[in-house]
Amino acid sequence: MKIHQIIFAMKNFIIPFAMLALMTACGGNNDGKSQENVEQNNKVMTLNIDDFEWTRQPESCAIKGDTIEVVTKPGTDLWQRTYYNFRNDNAPVFQMETEEKFFSFVVKTDFTESHHRFDQCGIVMYLDSENWLKGSVEYENEEFQHLGSVVTNNGYSDWATTAIPANVKTMWYRLSRREDDYCIECSQDGEHFTQMRVCHMHQGGGKIRFGIYACSPEESSFKAIFTGMKLTECAWKAHDGQQPD
Repeated sequence: MKIHQIIFAMKNFIIPFAMLALMTACGGNNDGKSQENVEQNNKVMTLNIDDFEWTRQPESCAIKGDTIEVVTKPGTDLWQRTYYNFRNDNAPVFQMETEEKFFSFVVKTDFTESHHRFDQCGIVMYLDSENWLKGSVEYENEEFQHLGSVVTNNGYSDWATTAIPANVKTMWYRLSRREDDYCIECSQDGEHFTQMRVCHMHQGGGKIRFGIYACSPEESSFKAIFTGMKLTECAWKAHDGQQPD
């Protein structure tokens, strides 16, 4: 199968900020204050599917143009230690490398076929087994599911979630990088994003890998569909309030 190359130019790309009405519980919105310009805004970044590699293979994967379909394996997950006292490090992730310090990565996920507890798919930045982050919707039952994120630093994970209706079957995510700090946002329409998480990655200041993942921690398997992957200039602008210490 021929893999289609996708190239997106960043220059002069503008994304509006607004509150995502349905997802008011998933975090605070950006304040819309004036932002500083950073030197990377004049760069052109490209997203090429040929640059992506699997860290562990899924059950199956098909790439058709700009659509990536991933079928999960049962018993696959990412988690480190906290609360549960177990370590899971076998979920497949599909990533590219970059040394760019300022950028945003956007992708739409379709998880219509998720049906078992903890079935999930979303964005990921996987550096190694003890340093990574992810954002996704995890299926819970026929009434609700968890929209959330996990940040793992030095071998300990946290999990921040909010309950959303089970009939939500698509979600856009935007992962933004400012050096070794990161922001995860969600959207139901791909244009109006709401903040889910701001975090610091202790090992995330140099070359990183980022992309998509899908997994089924229990005895399940489903097809996750990813579309609309793109790189833009950093949509998470510099803070202009209290000055750094």
